[in-house]
Amino acid sequence: MLRTLAFLTAMTAVGASAAPAQFVERSVDVAGKTYRYQVFVPADIKPHPAVVLFLHGSGERGSDNQKQMSQGLPPWLKQHMDFPAVVVMPQAPDDTAWTDKADADMAMAALEKSISEFQGDRKHLYLTGLSMGGFGSWQLAVDHPGTFAAAAIICGGVTPLEGEDQRLYVHGVPAGTDPSAWVAQKIGKLPVWIFHGGDDNVVPTEQSRKMNAALLARKAEVKYSEFPGVNHGSWEKAYATPELWDWMFSHAR
Repeated sequence: MLRTLAFLTAMTAVGASAAPAQFVERSVDVAGKTYRYQVFVPADIKPHPAVVLFLHGSGERGSDNQKQMSQGLPPWLKQHMDFPAVVVMPQAPDDTAWTDKADADMAMAALEKSISEFQGDRKHLYLTGLSMGGFGSWQLAVDHPGTFAAAAIICGGVTPLEGEDQRLYVHGVPAGTDPSAWVAQKIGKLPVWIFHGGDDNVVPTEQSRKMNAALLARKAEVKYSEFPGVNHGSWEKAYATPELWDWMFSHAR
């Protein structure tokens, strides 16, 4: 974290303020609907900060603009208020999925509005998500190649889960095409760090193993961390990985 702070403090050295780090509520209008989202704003924010987009899991859907703060990156941020980047945390409505076009468009609209409000650096945009948000992260990486500088995708996947909402898969894969290979080709040169629990009984670990193999086959920049004995909640270990943010922020688009 110290190296990360030094890197981004130097990168955003213009201007100054006395504001403490805080979470603020915002809203965005997309296709005639208003969606609320949260933003983590670093202390003494300066022009051109890095911006991280976080996509939550299925259990945090709703309209209260609070549930998405209960799992994954937001609780970690509350313990690390020295985090140097803006973090955008939209909330998917009930009975929807981040792979739905409406939700994906909303997430990108919240990101765009935050970039504008906080004068974010478009060369330093980052993507992360867990579970349903991991699926959504693959979807956004496919749909918006060249937008993000790096991604951390946790216990996600690209193909439908048995007995789950059949919308939760990466859309657009041509019939007869290997989904993992297609996603790997579509995301281009995006560096990805994939995390998964070795005993995940919600999203099979094989989903991430296949994506890792597909990216390696293309000689892409990919890191893969599998946590032995860990079930679906692998995001706690993932976001606690000491090297994660130094790795993420070392990439620029």
